[in-house]
Amino acid sequence: MGFLVIGESLIHLYRVPIGTEWLFLAFLTLISGSASIELPRSNVSISISEAFVFTAVLLYGPAAGTLTVALDGLVISFWIAKRRPEAYRALFNIAAPALSAWCSSKLFFYVSGIEPLAERPASLDEILPALVLFAVTYFGLNSGLIASMIAFQRRANPFQVWRSGFMWLSLNYFCGASVAVLLVGYNRTIDLKFIGLVVPLLLVLYFTFKTSMQRVEDANQHLDQMNSLYLSTIETLAMAIDARDQITHGHIRRVQAYAVGLARQVGVPDENFIKAIEAAALLHDMGKLAVPEHILNKPGKLTSIEYEQMKLHVKVGADILSAIDFPYPVVPIVRHHHENWDGTGYPTGLKGTDIPIGARILSVVDCFDALTSDRPYRPSLSDDDALQILMQRRGNMYDPSIVDTFARVHKDIAPEALPPGPPRDALNEITTARRAATLPIDVARRTASSTAVHKTLTARPPLDALVGGAKASCMGDALAQRLRQLIPFSLCVLYLNDPEAAELEAVQVTGKDWSFLKGSRIPIGQRLSGWVAANRRTIVNSDPMLDLGDVARVVHPLLLSCLSTPVVLDDQLIGVLTLHSEVEDGFSDEHGYVIEVIAEQVAETFKLADLKHTAHQGR
Repeated sequence: MGFLVIGESLIHLYRVPIGTEWLFLAFLTLISGSASIELPRSNVSISISEAFVFTAVLLYGPAAGTLTVALDGLVISFWIAKRRPEAYRALFNIAAPALSAWCSSKLFFYVSGIEPLAERPASLDEILPALVLFAVTYFGLNSGLIASMIAFQRRANPFQVWRSGFMWLSLNYFCGASVAVLLVGYNRTIDLKFIGLVVPLLLVLYFTFKTSMQRVEDANQHLDQMNSLYLSTIETLAMAIDARDQITHGHIRRVQAYAVGLARQVGVPDENFIKAIEAAALLHDMGKLAVPEHILNKPGKLTSIEYEQMKLHVKVGADILSAIDFPYPVVPIVRHHHENWDGTGYPTGLKGTDIPIGARILSVVDCFDALTSDRPYRPSLSDDDALQILMQRRGNMYDPSIVDTFARVHKDIAPEALPPGPPRDALNEITTARRAATLPIDVARRTASSTAVHKTLTARPPLDALVGGAKASCMGDALAQRLRQLIPFSLCVLYLNDPEAAELEAVQVTGKDWSFLKGSRIPIGQRLSGWVAANRRTIVNSDPMLDLGDVARVVHPLLLSCLSTPVVLDDQLIGVLTLHSEVEDGFSDEHGYVIEVIAEQVAETFKLADLKHTAHQGR
């Protein structure tokens, strides 16, 4: 459409020549347009050329003004092409302003009822009302088209883009119209002397504005440095939280990537609000520092009391973060990311759009990543199954429009794979320190409630006595025999640690039709036994699929629960002992205590076997 009006203007000037004086205005437009100023943090450039565009329209009509704008757009396109060489940008920068100038100038002459001033003079009273309409229309059309193009590229709301980046630029158009009136208001022609007086004023305006924009850019760079400092602090805190519970290692990073990507897709226009979502995604689980680990990692449904304790994490997290003077609204997002769309969430029961949009975005992506990650109490779901659950909760737990958008774009905004390997040393120290602080408490609790079991265990001969001092690799039958007397199970797997490969190897398998598992390997930190090895925590009544995959649901009878504990000696990981049962919730906390004691005896047996092997070699 823009090129059609350019063609129409060329034909009009060919049929109705207006002389060459307007070319001088076109020249001034090109000179001023080439000295455009790019606004900080945007793809928008402005110049002082509007004054000469308005002048060309007033003196010579819509055709001259349209071609002047088109030439200005062409020059700006070449200038921008040095940094952003896309062809469609150049075409758009030529066509959109030309179309805007042609439509608004046609409206000006229609409303004013005058002819171009170079043909017939008119009073200022005749010009002024229509000129205001001209400026408003020209600004509205031109800025609206540009904002729509940017919104299309960003998949954002056009009005929000226009309001945040273009609304205040109306002053530039009204100033241009005012200068045009000064240029032609009295002479009705191009007076070089008068232009010689006005151009220096325009230059002063240009350099003043350019200096101001440079100061804005400097301030933005300083703000970036401050943001970087904030983010560094945030990331350090977030990694400490992530290290506390390695079953969700990488969770906050993935949630952050999803949240920022989804925020842009749903049209969040404010970059500061994007940064708020970015920070909140990292820190949304900060309050879990106040939740006991046995609740965080409980392999089953929480009791009502435990659930109330878990719910406190959003309030605690928000209260902790309130002490930090964030330059963007992080705290409301963290506080309300467990609110439900229908008002049944917590902590305050907000409903619908009363819930901050950042919290609505975070709740969707947090749920999706949790569903697609392994937990001690269930295996991960596929993306399709997780999306199906989100769709089921659409309209009651989650904002329908956000769920729909996420379902459409989740593959496009999916985070890149996290780098493999263990956390940094400092994070390992956090995990080790917490493990050392919590395990004795758990053992003491179990010991206090399991005195009879403890007496039974200690009254039995140690495992090395059962195997008659044989090599440790031959103790599997004795181990299974000992366990069957104390814990009912269908499958027993003893994994040994291979520290060089950072894997567990199944060296002993006891159970009907499960011998094919022998020799299988599990990376440390993956699956259930790998998680137990990495965290050195006993897990009771988890899902066997976490270790065995779909085969746990294929082989009959089905395995429905498992019990796993680390085998550790002198803080060195020996392996993992995992039992599986055909009974749902087939293991008790008392069984957990029993297997821990057995694991200690297994570790001692391995130590004794190694000592005997070393002594034998020394003979």
